[in-house]
Amino acid sequence: MFKKWFQTVKEGITVIYERDPAARNILEILFCYPGLHAKFFYRIAHRLWGLRLKGLARFLSHIARFLTGIEIHPGAIIGRRFFVDHGMGVVIGETTEIGDDVTLYQGVTLGGTSWKKEKRHPTIEDRVVIGAGAKLLGPIRIGHDSRIGSSSVVVYDVPPYSTVVGIPGKVVSQKKPPENGVHFVEKGELPDPFGDALESLNKTVKDLEERIKKLES
Repeated sequence: MFKKWFQTVKEGITVIYERDPAARNILEILFCYPGLHAKFFYRIAHRLWGLRLKGLARFLSHIARFLTGIEIHPGAIIGRRFFVDHGMGVVIGETTEIGDDVTLYQGVTLGGTSWKKEKRHPTIEDRVVIGAGAKLLGPIRIGHDSRIGSSSVVVYDVPPYSTVVGIPGKVVSQKKPPENGVHFVEKGELPDPFGDALESLNKTVKDLEERIKKLES
């Protein structure tokens, strides 16, 4: 058991090195990364939840929220190499299912839309990146290798390899990532459908103005 815990912590440190260029050394990661602390608390609370010690599991997750600002329900299912960057304000509901190599930024909510005791939170497949402040609501499924833009509100299923932006969230592109496995959206690469629409409208207005000038002359 201790070997498994050690392996989990080691894996968590490796993930932070890979996905956060600000990480400088192991001590800094161990003491200054709330995402790592929250994940450690979650693993213990989830084990207690599975042993039907649900009150104790909830109390431990409550302490973790107080210490890290990250709320993960012990009933959630989270895969390997899960990374929460910064993390303040992240909320993960009870019936959430998260695959491997998923990345969340601060302010993300994986929430429910029903009061019934059923599957009511999102399922996030492997290698999904969810931007800061995004809200994913209901028992929706986010396909693997997808990107959810910052502050998007997603209430419908998303197919694999998609990029989603807006309120409500809409798929603005769908393409396979490079073969080298890089799956993060670099600065400036996120589509801007609203900006594109305004640019198109502006072009149309200019064309109409030119036609009017020609008719007047």
